[in-house]
Amino acid sequence: MPTLLVLARLALAAVFLVAGLAKLADVAGSRRALRGFGVPALLAAPLGVALPLVEVVVAVLLLPASTAGAAATAALGLLLVFSVGIGAALLRGQAPDCHCFGQFHSRPAGPATLVRNLALAALAGGVAAAALNGSAGPGALAWVARLPIATPTGVLALAGVGVAGGLTWGLLGLLRQNGRLMLRVEALEARLGTSGGPAAVGASAPSFRLPALDGADVSLGDVLSGDRPALLVFSDPGCGPCRALLPEVGRWQREHAGRWTTVVVSRGSAEANAAEAARHGLDRVLRQRDREVAEAYDCHGTPGAVLVDAQGRVASPVLEGADAIRAWVTQAALGRALSEAAAPVPAGLPVGAPAPGVRLPMVDGPDVALADLRGAEAVLVFWNPRCGYCQRMLPDLRALEADLASDPHAPRLLVVTSGTAEDARALDLRSPVLLDSAFAAGRAFGASGTPSAVRIGADGRVASAVAVGAPAVLALAAGRTEPAL
Repeated sequence: MPTLLVLARLALAAVFLVAGLAKLADVAGSRRALRGFGVPALLAAPLGVALPLVEVVVAVLLLPASTAGAAATAALGLLLVFSVGIGAALLRGQAPDCHCFGQFHSRPAGPATLVRNLALAALAGGVAAAALNGSAGPGALAWVARLPIATPTGVLALAGVGVAGGLTWGLLGLLRQNGRLMLRVEALEARLGTSGGPAAVGASAPSFRLPALDGADVSLGDVLSGDRPALLVFSDPGCGPCRALLPEVGRWQREHAGRWTTVVVSRGSAEANAAEAARHGLDRVLRQRDREVAEAYDCHGTPGAVLVDAQGRVASPVLEGADAIRAWVTQAALGRALSEAAAPVPAGLPVGAPAPGVRLPMVDGPDVALADLRGAEAVLVFWNPRCGYCQRMLPDLRALEADLASDPHAPRLLVVTSGTAEDARALDLRSPVLLDSAFAAGRAFGASGTPSAVRIGADGRVASAVAVGAPAVLALAAGRTEPAL
């Protein structure tokens, strides 16, 4: 029994040590993952550092016999909290990036992640229970040192220690490298007087290397290897407007391959993307870990697209929404120069047009006729619970809602969701949430992606163009004319 307890502690210590150090090597990714699970942005920032530090401390305290019981109890608590968060996300139909082991191993959370966490929780519970009954075994390092190397147990233990040590050494090196890179980036930004914003038209396009559906890694250089420009189409399997656009994207890949290369840059599981690719005949689909490539190109909503010329320069502003992407392809197909075809296309109904006469049911309230929204300004936010960008901006939307509630002159906020009533209640918003499973209101206002928003004046007329992407939506709702990045 003591041998099993020590082996369990060593296994838990290795898992927590690797997980903590890997998260510390990618703090930004850890914070994104926390926000993906619904942690408010204000808490995600400190927790992105505190959580991995706690994991490292738990790993160290699992080794001495005197602290093993308390450390196992802490490990059990952490694993149960993780399991509840993953289970709640799965029940909502979401699969946020787990980021359990940082950049070392990260994938969308799923049933397998939940099972793994529960198995580790059972292991930690066993050690904690043994400690309560008198002993969680001897000190782990002393136990390893006393093992006869010639026995199978000794060989296995020494091999495990060697693997854990190698991983720890590699992750510490990654931490040191990451720190040096961050210092260099900060110094460069200070010299250039920039905060590292997205590449402008004419600047070098942000590079990437992403897995294709066949498992091969594909870089930006590979995409441009045919000496043709590339249209990067940012998509998401959970985004309704994206799925509606994919049949056309498949056709563009075949019909316009001689002039430009159309590449779908998606996220989510390989299985979900492979199913969409097979359904619509897509032959170039790459997968991001989260939204890192889209954000590097300043694309904050789906669907979106950007043109990169054959020399690897950004050749267009971001094309926001399906209509803007279609308009670009139409102009380019007619023979217009590709960079000129990417001129911005006004989104939505013209300012001053009457609000469309769409009537929608309110969750836990009466039906609302959008054409009757008069007497005070209103902002309609078009939402899809399966849209990763929507979920990521939810903490900021809640914070903005609280700010607007304290301002008597602020516009009224209404969220129009394509999800169910249960999805709407899970948003935990005080503002009215309207149900629009067919996205009828979004189409009526000219919105072609999520998240997006439009402002309606006190006279019941359209008072803004459609804002696309989280920064633009939040800026419009807050009454700013320029998005706050």
